[in-house]
Amino acid sequence: MSAQVYYDILVIGGSPAGQKAAIQGARAGKRVAIIEDEPEGGGACMNGGTIPSKTLRESAVQLARMKRSADVFDWRLPPGIEISHLMFRLNHVMHAYGAYMDDQLKRNGVTQVRGRARFCSERVVETVRSGGTRLSLSAGVVVIATGSRPRTPGNIPVDHEHILDGDSILSMNTLPASLTILGAGVIATEYASIFAHLGVSVTMIDRTDRPLRFMDAEIVKKFVRSFEQQGGRYCGQRMIMEVRWDELPQVVALLDDGEVIKSDKMLVALGRQANLDGLCVEAAGLAPTDEGLLAVDEYGRTAVPHIYAVDDMVGSPALASRMREQGRRAICHALEIDSGQSPDVIPLGVYTIPEMASVGLNEEEAIARDGGALVGRAEFDEVARGQISGIRDGLLKLVADARGERLLGVQIVGDGATELIHVGQMGLLAKCTIDVFVENAFNFPTLAEAYRVAALDIVAQRGRRRPSQPQSLEAVASASG
Repeated sequence: MSAQVYYDILVIGGSPAGQKAAIQGARAGKRVAIIEDEPEGGGACMNGGTIPSKTLRESAVQLARMKRSADVFDWRLPPGIEISHLMFRLNHVMHAYGAYMDDQLKRNGVTQVRGRARFCSERVVETVRSGGTRLSLSAGVVVIATGSRPRTPGNIPVDHEHILDGDSILSMNTLPASLTILGAGVIATEYASIFAHLGVSVTMIDRTDRPLRFMDAEIVKKFVRSFEQQGGRYCGQRMIMEVRWDELPQVVALLDDGEVIKSDKMLVALGRQANLDGLCVEAAGLAPTDEGLLAVDEYGRTAVPHIYAVDDMVGSPALASRMREQGRRAICHALEIDSGQSPDVIPLGVYTIPEMASVGLNEEEAIARDGGALVGRAEFDEVARGQISGIRDGLLKLVADARGERLLGVQIVGDGATELIHVGQMGLLAKCTIDVFVENAFNFPTLAEAYRVAALDIVAQRGRRRPSQPQSLEAVASASG
């Protein structure tokens, strides 16, 4: 039996949430260890998902900018180009980010343990390291942040060559001429727009009427229109009956209405499942839900009070911004530290082309909660910077209360949306009125001016029109298209 090492806080998993939890604990003066079975820290975010996909996205964005200048440049990707050529900065970015996070953990005195972890009891975790050596650790507080892996239905034969998942999609050597994507969540929409902008013929198929059901309907409609303008196709409210590779080589998808869709490759992006296999959570007194998750309260606390679970362990949307905040809040709660901002003021960012971002309430949520709302809109082509940059598919929405006075939320689609959203986030945290965005100046020309344009739209509506009613939401979204 190996000797047991005690820590105040033990974090299982090096995801963004796990790293944030470990650093928060260390800064509070606690003895902290983090267990990661990947050779490099960062979890799937760095090694297989967020950073690689965003590196490819940057190439697609640059191509889109060149296309907007088609009257000056006639620039196209050469046929058969290798994906690695479009991600030439990937290794540099991953190494730099990994080194930064490793330095952060070291500077804060966090002990890093490489190996696979499993619970022996509610306070004891055993780690199997390279070479088979074992280390037993115990802790006062345990945080589970082991991330997730793609969920694949049993009737879809993912072979990681022709039919791929979210982890293997970037293993393709060359860009395919056509790609079918199953799903309409974050991973599906991001890759759909990226590959469409790289000249791939993309078809998205899902049972829902629109992608990203958790986002504002009007914002998503703008995205879908942009996606279709790039040659993409969204097949909503459709079911997949059969998928096969016919060795021609083509991937064949049979839909429930009899339509057959053929493509060079297929991406299966039908969600992800928490990495609980081998963790032996039952030994700690925990039981996964029917969805394979861990039930937690608002602070990430499980049924065992000193064990917390964050990120993909607790469900979607598992976006990096929320993951990191979940890790921070879990440790703050465990150590009885004031965690500060409310979770509903955490921005969401979806790195499609164009980007989408949201903070606070969207229009539908505001109407459902308060019975009415006033909404101000600013199209990016209404502001000088949008015109200069040739941005034709951008929209910023300010959602206010029914009197048009108090800011409730911000929704954005367009270039820079994930950066612009932070102005709205600060406005919500400061409890700004709509007039604040009218009375203060913005740099000229900037896309941030859209905040003032949208605020003026709300001011103009005060007293001369009734607030939006629940039944008018779809009509508003339709009219904006």
